[in-house]
Amino acid sequence: MATFPWSTDLNETFITALPWNLSNKSEESNNTPEDDGAYIPYELRPETYIVPLVFAIVFFVGLIGNGTLVLIFIRNRFMRSIPNTYIMSLAIGDFLVIVGTVPFISTIYTFDSWPYGTFMCKLSEFLKDLSSGVTVLTLTLLSIDRYIAIVKPLHKLTGHGGKTFTLVLVVIVWIIAIAIAIPGAHYSYLWEVPLYPDHVIYVCYPFPEDMKPWYPQTMVLVKFLLLYTIPLSLIAVFYALMARYLFSASKDSFGTNDSHIQKRRGRTKVAKIVLVFVILFAVCFFPSHVFMMWFYFHPNSLDNYSTFWHAWKILGYILTFFNSCLNPIALYFISGVFRLQYKKYLLCRKKKPKKNYLSTFKTLPSSSNRSTVRTALVSKM
Repeated sequence: MATFPWSTDLNETFITALPWNLSNKSEESNNTPEDDGAYIPYELRPETYIVPLVFAIVFFVGLIGNGTLVLIFIRNRFMRSIPNTYIMSLAIGDFLVIVGTVPFISTIYTFDSWPYGTFMCKLSEFLKDLSSGVTVLTLTLLSIDRYIAIVKPLHKLTGHGGKTFTLVLVVIVWIIAIAIAIPGAHYSYLWEVPLYPDHVIYVCYPFPEDMKPWYPQTMVLVKFLLLYTIPLSLIAVFYALMARYLFSASKDSFGTNDSHIQKRRGRTKVAKIVLVFVILFAVCFFPSHVFMMWFYFHPNSLDNYSTFWHAWKILGYILTFFNSCLNPIALYFISGVFRLQYKKYLLCRKKKPKKNYLSTFKTLPSSSNRSTVRTALVSKM
């Protein structure tokens, strides 16, 4: 039986590849045949075939969806609004993890040993944490931005100053996310695990052997708090305040200027899109965080590692990366503007816009008026 550096400090990547015979089960327990401690060859495990197939779908959908989203932002000036800048940050983070992590980490269920060397081990851990940090921090800023736009519109920066300030915030988000991801990249190494006297596997492992047990537990807890619980709590507060304001405003809307109502509807539409992103993130990362907290902080987690927890672990592992391909799909179904752009670039279909919508561009004589309509166009997203 393999000897672990500590009793419970196994990272998500290692646990993903954890053979049944490494789970330290008691021989007296009433386990299923799969849980009896015998090593199950990879070719006999259902996840060996299911997980890589799912990851292949994630890779192609995420690559095309996020890549097209970046292209839309680059090639269309009128799409470069403040909320779209945040959405672009999300797309870049997802694109990096799709390209730099998914093709390599998906084979954990295909090969019993990490075949890509130390550099790719460090890079995959880094990009995984970087993408999580960029996603949740950007969603938090988006929620704050929507709160200000809806509840306190007079305090919202607009025009060139607003876009510059947004870019500064996006850069800060990436710096913080990089700082969070650096420890995983720095400490990751290939851990040599002997399965049999003549068979050794190598596992990409982010916690060095000379670290005490408190280090992996601290890292798991910090990520759970900083990259999940605290941001989602802040987002919930801002959306609750927005909901209260909109409910109150709907009762007092009699006599309100039509343009003001239209502008509020546009900003509310963007807030709904952000809320969909937040819900997708919360659902996709919930199983993984639950498993990691249970495994690292439950004193008998190795003894209690059962078929249920194995399935839950795989579910969390898949959903964590599945989230990276969902935002473009959500945008396509929710936003008419993005749907038009996706059809333009993916299907080569230039649908003629409605007269009162995109066609307005052709009738405006001045650049200032064009800018105004473009701003209104994006606000209707």
